[in-house]
Formats: sequence, C-alpha cells, structure tokens
Amino acid sequence: MRNIFLSFSFLASAAVGVLASEDLKIDVTLPIECDRKTQKGDVINVHYKGTLKSNGQKFDSSYDRGVPFSFKLGAGMVIKGWDEGLLDMCIGEKRTLTIGPSYGYGQRAVGPIPAGSTLVFETELIGIEGVPKSADTSEEHKEL
Repeated sequence: MRNIFLSFSFLASAAVGVLASEDLKIDVTLPIECDRKTQKGDVINVHYKGTLKSNGQKFDSSYDRGVPFSFKLGAGMVIKGWDEGLLDMCIGEKRTLTIGPSYGYGQRAVGPIPAGSTLVFETELIGIEGVPKSADTSEEHKEL
C-alpha cells in the first residue's frame, strides 16, 4: 500500500511540474554573466514590451514611454510570472517570458488583455537599486 501511495505522490508532483512549465516559460535572449543576480526583495528597473500570444497584439510597452518599470521583486506587486520569471537575472540580460493565465491575470480581463490570455513579455533588466551597473556585469571583468 505504501508503494502505491508513493507512486501516486510521484505522479501528482510530476503533473504539477508539467503545469508549472506551461504557466511560465523563460527564454534568455541575451545572456549576461554577473556576480550579483536579482533576488527576492530587490527593487529592479525593467524595460518591457507585452504582447498577446494569440495574435501578437502589443498591449503595453515601457519602451514607448521611455521609462523602465520599477518594482520590488517577489513582493506580489506584479503578476506571478514576473515575480518568478525575473529572478536570478543579471543587469543587461534580456528574457522573453511566456506567461500562462494562472501566472498572469487569470480569467479576468484587464484593459486590452482578454480573460484567459497567455502573455509574452520581452524584458530587459536595466538595473537593481543599490547595485552599480559597472560593478555587476562580467563585461567589466573582461576588460581588467
């Protein structure tokens, strides 16, 4: 009986892992090496462009405003896909986050975003408050 229970537990945890990967996909489009990566509690500055996966329609962009978006990472100030998708990131790094509804806005419509939408964000980490850009990236270490 114990083996059957362990088998069911294993299958349940494997199924959760599959769901999690459908909720958040992280593609690093410009990798950067650094000593100090983003972590929960950091106030970060991010440029982004958000589009709907279904049709590619842009719904928001900090680039259009010319000002990066700042928030405290891991504090629930943004959608779960951002709080998790921007962890362990280096200044200057770019990522594309594909965020399913459960890590985005769920089954509610928000402005131009229909309920149940999968979102695609092209992101660029501009800075981590309190961490100097020049001291963070490996590019400086390469010049030494």
